[in-house]
Amino acid sequence: MEKQEKPELVYEYKKRRKEFGKQLLLEDHGPEILATIPCNPALYKDYILRNPVHVGIQNTGTMSEHWVNSERAEYTCSGINHVEGGWPKDINMSDPEAMQRYRRKIEKDDAYIHAIMHLGHSMEHNILQNNAVDMYQIYYSELPTIPPVERSSCHTVNVYREPNARRPVRSISWQADGGARFASAHADVELLKNNRASQFSYIWDIENANAPELAIKPPQPLLDLIYNPRDQHTLIGGMMNGQVGWWDMRKGGDPVAVCPPHVAHRDLVRNVLFINSKTGAEFFSASPDGVVKWWDTRNMDTPTDSMIIDLVKNPTDTHNIEHAIGISALEYEPTIPTRFMVGTETGLVIGGNRKGKNDMEKLPTKYEAHLGPVYALQRNPTFVKNFLTVGDWTARVWSEDCRESAILWTCSHRTKLTDGVWNPIRFSVMLVTQWDGCLSCWDLLRRRNAPIVTAQICDEPLVRLRPHEGGQLVACGSSKGTIYLAELSQNLGTADKNDKALLTNMLERENKRERILEARMRELRLKMRQGGDTGQPAPDSDHIVSDRDLEEATAEYMQAVNEFQAQQPAT
Repeated sequence: MEKQEKPELVYEYKKRRKEFGKQLLLEDHGPEILATIPCNPALYKDYILRNPVHVGIQNTGTMSEHWVNSERAEYTCSGINHVEGGWPKDINMSDPEAMQRYRRKIEKDDAYIHAIMHLGHSMEHNILQNNAVDMYQIYYSELPTIPPVERSSCHTVNVYREPNARRPVRSISWQADGGARFASAHADVELLKNNRASQFSYIWDIENANAPELAIKPPQPLLDLIYNPRDQHTLIGGMMNGQVGWWDMRKGGDPVAVCPPHVAHRDLVRNVLFINSKTGAEFFSASPDGVVKWWDTRNMDTPTDSMIIDLVKNPTDTHNIEHAIGISALEYEPTIPTRFMVGTETGLVIGGNRKGKNDMEKLPTKYEAHLGPVYALQRNPTFVKNFLTVGDWTARVWSEDCRESAILWTCSHRTKLTDGVWNPIRFSVMLVTQWDGCLSCWDLLRRRNAPIVTAQICDEPLVRLRPHEGGQLVACGSSKGTIYLAELSQNLGTADKNDKALLTNMLERENKRERILEARMRELRLKMRQGGDTGQPAPDSDHIVSDRDLEEATAEYMQAVNEFQAQQPAT
């Protein structure tokens, strides 16, 4: 069977010779209607009337080419003519042997040695002078370097938006050991009864702001979500219905264990914190119901311990939850394992001791910090006896030795302060968020009457703030569910070698001043009590000016004024 050959496809393009090289002419052409879609009158009500807008559009891409002639360097080659002088005319300088014989003859002459000795002094002087000047020397290298002028700044480097919702940020926690992730808890307390509200919280990677790395799926919205400082994969959280639980990122977003409802808090859980334990699995929680409870992640069926924050002295019932004070902030320092501090909704800061045997040892200290709820409470990372509180319109620095008043405080702001923390590296810097969307940085060593930097992060209120362990990155959460990652300048995120000594002297000076004022106020109160008991005025008290003395002084003053006016010549 013979194989049939496929026909060859040939296309011939024919064009007359007179049309070759014809000039191309371009001209404007009107629009052509390719498709017509009639309007639907039923959809008119869904449209919004807009003023006509004229927009010019280029259908094809713009291509341009530009040539630049750089400056041309010109090079030239030139030689040098080297001629030796000092030789007699009868010596041929191109003959090395003749020059060598003449050199030996001169060296044998007796006057040669005297001439060399005579010229040696001047030549040695010139050599030493030349060696004394180091042309490669770096001048003023022994002087200390002048520190550069500090330029404090703060700018936003990334923005993380909550997907599919706009709930306020309730908590931010960075991954342990300087990780590149942070956890954010979102909840809207006003929409608690709305079942359609989202309940998720998220784990973000700072390098990817497009979508969260993991979604935490609690049974109820979380108000606090904290990383385990010993394990980068586990987290604990407190929920709106009073329950607490913990999560493992390696097992997904579902909780590993949640406490039963009958042992949970009676109100929402605002704060959870890990405590210093051998297993690294123990934590405690606080709630506006006024109870602090300790938990173990290995057994979430019941709390290991609990304490009621009750300041009412009642010998018959020392643990009355009816008198408990609502807790709004919680603080724990790992170097002091058994002690903790709580900020209350009434503006008090109460120090607690878990191992106390009686009421006095369990709640030994009390500070009247603010007029309203205490929004933030944190000890200084270096000076643990000093702690920061934020409430109403001020931020205050307290010392455990002074219980009546703070040792340092900021001016009253025009807007409410929402959160405040210490910088973990530069421990003299306080970071405070405001209701108007500003982040203010207070450096106690440089300026105390005003913040050293105030950055407008966003237009909505900032409600949460957490710095990274490195000191320069700060995560700020807003009331609309957006987290702004801000970066501080180098001088605000690194500590100087003299900062610790300077801050120690300043805190000791302010602490001493407050103790002197407290002692003076105690003396005055004691004198007032003693005067009230005896019915006599307290000794060394200020004299009370009577009405008669005031009238006499006024009469003498008016008489002196009249006499002075009478002595003046009439105009």
